[in-house]
Amino acid sequence: MPMVELRNVSKTYPGGVQAVDRLSVSLGTGEILSLLGPSGCGKTTVLRMIAGFEWPDEGSIAIGGRPVAGGGVRVEPERRGVGMVFQDYPLFPYRTVGQNVAFGLHKLPKKQAMARALDVLELVGLKGYDRRYPHELSGGQQQRVALAQALAPEPNVILLDEPFSNLDASLRQEVRLQVREILKKAGATGILVTHDQKEAFTVGDIVAVMSKGRIEQIGSPYELYARPRTRFVAQFLGHCALLEGTVQQGAPGVLTDLGLVPCNHCPASNGERVTVSLRPDSLMVDPEGPLKGAVESIAHEGHSLELTVKIPCGAHFVRARALASPELAVKPGDNLRFSIAPDRVAVIS
Repeated sequence: MPMVELRNVSKTYPGGVQAVDRLSVSLGTGEILSLLGPSGCGKTTVLRMIAGFEWPDEGSIAIGGRPVAGGGVRVEPERRGVGMVFQDYPLFPYRTVGQNVAFGLHKLPKKQAMARALDVLELVGLKGYDRRYPHELSGGQQQRVALAQALAPEPNVILLDEPFSNLDASLRQEVRLQVREILKKAGATGILVTHDQKEAFTVGDIVAVMSKGRIEQIGSPYELYARPRTRFVAQFLGHCALLEGTVQQGAPGVLTDLGLVPCNHCPASNGERVTVSLRPDSLMVDPEGPLKGAVESIAHEGHSLELTVKIPCGAHFVRARALASPELAVKPGDNLRFSIAPDRVAVIS
């Protein structure tokens, strides 16, 4: 039985703005889903409908097998068994960390509520911090207190609304790894809303890329990055050069203006028109490679160089990016040869 299930859910705001359009998604117990997309794609509206802060115009929502919205059912937020972690952590400055975490446990006796709070603080790596106040904590620690606060009542689902947006860039990677680890230790089912690909891929077992109120593609981080099904998904998940071409199964590859682009994974039939996506890791600097391009710019990534290159393509040029060793002696204007890694070419049919 799915822990969270949305069936053909739609939501239109006053003025005719359709935020969510017949969206369906199912999430199993203990799974973490990342809803990823640009601003205005409807991902926050989906989260708010699951929480009960918004009501769908059409479709149904069930949590833990129990209908909570749609078909005449209207279960209020406090009765859905859902915990929320917001962009701004709702911590009371005049309460201790322990008191903040125990705040939502008012139905329990005071001693029992504090014991539960201490258990959850240990789970999030903040054992011994219960007597401190929020202003005495770092941003990352405050974020973990907010997560502990959401976990304390043992909800069916944890909803995270852009929870890392207020953290310094240097802290984000560390904290999102910690959040994933905490959710997994707790056995929690989680849904993260974000516009950041790295956050979505780091935290989520499953990622759903949204556009204009619909899910463009859903799958593992690897599936979305390596096997995008639409041009939107390919472009949203990082820089790529898109080429039109015809499938040549005998080669195997796709015949484009750039020549034959080899690929090991092609979902299309021989002779079918498709789009080829080349990411920076698709192109390799190779003195014997068939492609020749002029280096336009160089970005130092520490562990590698990312080269922007201009490659002749029929009567025009293709701008692509390629990864190279940081030890490569290269400067803008240099001409290099490249080969294509066939296992890193995506074909969109």
